[in-house]
Amino acid sequence: MPDYGHDLMFSAGLVPAAARADEVVALAQLAERAGLDLVTVQDHPYQPAFLDTWTLLSFVAARTERIRLAGNVHPLPLRPPAMLAQAAASLDLLSHGRFELALGAGGFQDAIEAMGGPRRTPGEAVAALEEGIRIIRAAWDTGSPGGVHHRGEHYRVDGLKRGPRPAHDIGIWIGAYKPRMLRLTGRLADGWLPSLPYLKDVAALAEGNAVIDEAATEAGRSPSDVRRLLNLGEELPAEQLAELALVHGVSVFTLLSGDPRQIQRFAAETAPAVRELVAAARTGGQPREPQAPARLTGTGVWDEATRPTAPDPEPGRRYTPQEQAAGQHLVDVHDHLRAELAQLRDLVEQVAAGTIDAGAARSQIATMTMRQNNWTLGAYCESYCRLLTMHHTGEDTMLFPRLRRAEPGLTPVLDRLQEEHQAIHKIIERVDRTLVAFVGDPGGLDDLRAAVDLLTDALLSHLSYEEHELVPPLSRHGF
Repeated sequence: MPDYGHDLMFSAGLVPAAARADEVVALAQLAERAGLDLVTVQDHPYQPAFLDTWTLLSFVAARTERIRLAGNVHPLPLRPPAMLAQAAASLDLLSHGRFELALGAGGFQDAIEAMGGPRRTPGEAVAALEEGIRIIRAAWDTGSPGGVHHRGEHYRVDGLKRGPRPAHDIGIWIGAYKPRMLRLTGRLADGWLPSLPYLKDVAALAEGNAVIDEAATEAGRSPSDVRRLLNLGEELPAEQLAELALVHGVSVFTLLSGDPRQIQRFAAETAPAVRELVAAARTGGQPREPQAPARLTGTGVWDEATRPTAPDPEPGRRYTPQEQAAGQHLVDVHDHLRAELAQLRDLVEQVAAGTIDAGAARSQIATMTMRQNNWTLGAYCESYCRLLTMHHTGEDTMLFPRLRRAEPGLTPVLDRLQEEHQAIHKIIERVDRTLVAFVGDPGGLDDLRAAVDLLTDALLSHLSYEEHELVPPLSRHGF
């Protein structure tokens, strides 16, 4: 099946365990800090060990600023569509357009009936879901005259007043596996959300896509109108996820995990690698336009609008895998720096949370692992900053002079990159100062966080700019 061309998104899928309520919220916040695009939460209202998902999502929305939110998935039989429309629009307004609506027909009939919900045959459940989607969309359509009137077999509204209107066009994603649900997805939905552990094999994605695409076309829609999402039951290699994106059109990958280390690794290592592989395949080796990372601070280190761009002396040229290797090496080095930066941020938050046992840490100091006590945090910060400085020094003294000689038109870009190196080094010095102060006075945690946030904003912006401008010249000239 084709690549539908959607931007890639990476997500954490959480279990709303009531016994670990604070931990679940902390994991959602970690997902945002790590740079994931979306956090989803299971919705099983009949499970007494779980928090109510709508309440949890609202709480998480108030505790985060950027990350998108969704249930995974809401069972329509226990969420009446008229009320669901108002709840979804309200959460979207309160979160400033960060909510998406994922729905299911209700797969646990005994549990649903035990809560007072209707018991439906599979066919009835699909028909009810279609009615529900139409009511929800009509309720959001505040531009149409009059109220909403729907007299179906499963839901009836008579003069329902429209509104409120969501802050953005909320996507309706459907958890579907069987042909009738897949055809409904193609006709009406904005996304298909299966779970890989529930599919018989990866080939089932191709089969599902074929049904959805045919139904979308018959309904006068484009198959690309339906985003393809996938819940992952375990960590998979970046190469396998890139194949799922390019061969089966998956553009949203949700890792179902409550392990903060897995979430951190998924964001810092897997997501960038998948994006690079997919971008290279889509452009024949040409770099994609850089995407500005979400800002953590309101402080601008430099004016990105004044950055010069490199001329392209060979428009339309495509590079062989051998030629691309030099540019990919730069990206690989940068990805290592991104991963290390994410680990540095995680260290600061672990110290802040007081989850580190200093006595146990002493026995591991010799290993220099990154999850011990304040001493190890200091040693790691020092080593990371030294690594970053060495990388920039190597570029300034060896790589950039070679590129200036090989391609003089790059000079304005190389000059700007060197200026940004100096600016980043000054921020590193600030991190050093705040770290020293923090070790002596734990009350300085806010200053340490602010310094690391500023380093994060500056470094991620710089790496993205450098890759976009230098990967093609490196493909032409090598190191």
